[in-house]
Amino acid sequence: MWGNPVPRSCCKRLCCNLKAENLTVRYDDAVCALRDVGFSVRDGERVALIGANGAGKSTLLLTLVGVLPAESGEISLEDVPVGKETLREFRRRVGMVFQNPDDQLFMPTVYEDIAFGPRNYGLSEEEIETRINGVLDRFGIARLRDRMTHKLSGGEKRLVALAGILVMEPSVLLMDEPSSFLDPRSRRKLIETLDKLPQTMLIATHDLDLALDLCRRAILLDEGRVRADAPIEEILSDAALLESCGLELPLSTGHLR
Repeated sequence: MWGNPVPRSCCKRLCCNLKAENLTVRYDDAVCALRDVGFSVRDGERVALIGANGAGKSTLLLTLVGVLPAESGEISLEDVPVGKETLREFRRRVGMVFQNPDDQLFMPTVYEDIAFGPRNYGLSEEEIETRINGVLDRFGIARLRDRMTHKLSGGEKRLVALAGILVMEPSVLLMDEPSSFLDPRSRRKLIETLDKLPQTMLIATHDLDLALDLCRRAILLDEGRVRADAPIEEILSDAALLESCGLELPLSTGHLR
């Protein structure tokens, strides 16, 4: 079992190895969304999860955090299996940013929304205030602190949703299409911010250029199976492999040749 949370001041990053073994997920209509999926993400790694629409990327992330049940297989963090007794602590240490930020933002104001998680875990109001100010400054969105969440732009919602996860100081970030809804400037700011974070990351994305900027490894899903798991340059320079999985070479692929 995991021990008590380690204060941020005591270490830069909690060691964290995330592992999935033989995951199979089937929807109510008997469609098999994941088929015997297995992989591990080592402490400090940034791994891109890529694949065409319907390949199983979002399903995999939702299964990892317990939103979707697996028909078979096991998920573990630091060799501790994830189950009913460990799910709450797992979700504290593994934060997920959903594809649609409206699925995460439900409190009236930005401050209240970001504060929800820390309050739910019993942090003091002083600590919550410090963390929120820090994460708002990190993203350059302190001006949004008292704004109503439903009046934010799509890009602002995306950044606030990510801030609401980072305020919990998780060991692992699972991100589903983090650059969606962002204009080019906001996208670049997001990449720069993520690049400075110490967390282990698994990033599901169609933005292959973002994946190249942030990740050294990629897992390619195709029809619910792991088609390839290799250094990202190797996968994203293989035009035949990408085409067979419904993808194209990224725009910046020229520098890989």
